Amino acid sequence: MPDARGTLYVVATPIGNLGDVTLRAIETLRAVPLIAAEDTRIARRLLARHEIETRLISYHAQSGKARLDDLLAHLGGGSDLAVVTDAGTPAVSDPGEELVAAWAGEGGRVVPIPGPSAVLAALAATSVAGPRWSFEGFLPRAGRERRERLQRISADDRGTVLFEAPTRLAATLRDLAAACGGERPAAVCRELTKLHEQIVGGSLDELLAAVESGAIPARGELVIVIGGASTTPMTRDEAAAALADGRTQVDGLVAGGLNRSEAARRVAAATGLSRRALYRTEPEGR
Repeated sequence: MPDARGTLYVVATPIGNLGDVTLRAIETLRAVPLIAAEDTRIARRLLARHEIETRLISYHAQSGKARLDDLLAHLGGGSDLAVVTDAGTPAVSDPGEELVAAWAGEGGRVVPIPGPSAVLAALAATSVAGPRWSFEGFLPRAGRERRERLQRISADDRGTVLFEAPTRLAATLRDLAAACGGERPAAVCRELTKLHEQIVGGSLDELLAAVESGAIPARGELVIVIGGASTTPMTRDEAAAALADGRTQVDGLVAGGLNRSEAARRVAAATGLSRRALYRTEPEGR
């Protein structure tokens, strides 16, 4: 017999620009009788933009067991439910995981409605992580767990993607530089898809300096991408050849009209070479 219970739709919403919502997400939010939203005020702006009149109920990290039980009862009674967060996909460093786990644990149907992703946007825009990467979400704020997580990141030959709060951006870049080495290539992506979007690549030391100087404002939503550890260290000759090739790439970009600083930044982000070394016009030691 068909399951007479409701379906839980996990709906991804825009990470900034409201125009990024998918047609399927709009159709789903319009069709369900109830939407559980992390912040109903934020969700209401999206619904108003697309003339969706579905009833909203709040569901966030502090909602408690009573609200979870209410939502499970709603689904158990045969009614569908959509869950949304303020931005991106529920249950990915956002509320929703407990609800999805509980409903799936009862054998209920869970349907993902994919859409905008800050993680994928940052990966696509930076070319730092490479084809293999891990997503760490938010690092622990302090203590042994944070140190151990940083150590694992430093040794991982895959790239890493992190979320971070503005007030902790400088401290996290400083800790990453200490763990991974200040020359490790990385990027900071700020306010993705929003009016003040900013994507800056460079070494961890350079990014930290940019934050401390205010060139990268410690405001807004932040994603950090870190390059992976090199599994086979280059010989001195190989390193010199790589640097020479990188400088040739920089020269080509300069010839095409870029200033040398921006050309060095782009090649550093793509290759993991030192931006400072790429910027030099003469060999080391002269």
